[in-house]
Amino acid sequence: MTPHSFNSAGEPAPKLISIAGVPYFVIAFMARLPFAMMVVGVLTLAVTARGSIALGGLTSAAVGVGTALFGPLLGAAADRFGQRPVLVIAAVLNGTFLVLFCFVSYSALPDAALLLSAAAIGATAPQVAPMSRSRLVMMITEQMPKERHSRTIGSMMAYESAADETVFVFGPFIVGLLASFLSPWAPLVIGAVLTVIFVGAFALHPSGSHISADRDAAGQAPSSVRELFRARLMVVVVGMLAVGFFFGTMLTALTSFMDDRGAPEQAGLLYGVMGIGSAALALGVALLPARFSLRARWLVFSGILFGGTLLLPVVHSVPTMLAALAVMGIGIGPTLVTQFSFGAAHSPRGRSATVMTMLGSSIIVGQSAGAAAAGEVAGTWGTAPALLLPLAAGAVALLSGVVNALLNRPQTGIVAQSR
Repeated sequence: MTPHSFNSAGEPAPKLISIAGVPYFVIAFMARLPFAMMVVGVLTLAVTARGSIALGGLTSAAVGVGTALFGPLLGAAADRFGQRPVLVIAAVLNGTFLVLFCFVSYSALPDAALLLSAAAIGATAPQVAPMSRSRLVMMITEQMPKERHSRTIGSMMAYESAADETVFVFGPFIVGLLASFLSPWAPLVIGAVLTVIFVGAFALHPSGSHISADRDAAGQAPSSVRELFRARLMVVVVGMLAVGFFFGTMLTALTSFMDDRGAPEQAGLLYGVMGIGSAALALGVALLPARFSLRARWLVFSGILFGGTLLLPVVHSVPTMLAALAVMGIGIGPTLVTQFSFGAAHSPRGRSATVMTMLGSSIIVGQSAGAAAAGEVAGTWGTAPALLLPLAAGAVALLSGVVNALLNRPQTGIVAQSR
């Protein structure tokens, strides 16, 4: 055991899993599943109940708009009042709006009511994933030796991103199963139950009692709001938007691709090929050497993602599509891990929940916008043009990595690992 494995009292330094506890990770994983189900669930129910693909795309976009407008505010409220009350209120409201959306979908109410209820779902979506990251960063910085902070935070971000990847892959798959074997409203009703139970448990976990992860021992007030809009943080937000847009456009374009072959229900299975590889590589980021800097990781892995999307215009069969998805899976997970690591490094004092919520909201906003855009393009011009949209998303992810590298040159000294 190395000297760095002991705390100041000479006792073995605890590991993060022992600090948080295994139940914490189980609860946090289950609590984020409804968040990954809601965009596809809303889209599926709207199309089935109202018979309009265009309206379905608009409802999924409305979810994204609601999240964009209110998601960061939930993070700011958590930094100000603590996560527990914010999450409890959000869980109850979100569960209510998920059920309400089912009633509105089958009612005679106008489409505007459907869009409004979809926006309410996005606005009240509990931001479990970003708040979990904020809590774990707090545990690391408060209860582990300082020399282990950087490495442990990197490993934690790798796990959290892999967890996100898993739910964002299996969320749509679960929606498809429930909608096919039960009813199109089933995913949303079950999602509402999961939200109340598991988000409630996440809120009541002892780690949710802290007000802010970044207040220092002197109780200094949080940094000003303008610190959230500095270029080095905004470029990470743009990168996250690109990743979310990639998720939304890829799944929708893939559905159109398989629909052309008479098997649209198999799109989720193909999508899983990318997701499984992506989650595995996201976990593997923790094993990468420190000399492989965060700046370089963003460039390398977003470059691989972009390279995979370049194959899409020449894909004409299921095997070649699987090959392209496998390549993209290598790039997408590690890119997400790296972006979240930069977000943690650039979080102003007392604003960590806000920053993580901004990043998490960016993914869902991008996913919603991407699904709506790809659905419209595929419906109007066909599958081939729709497959160009993931390519555009990959290009933006890579370009934002280039800008990030310029903004975080070694002399700027963000964190040691980013050099």
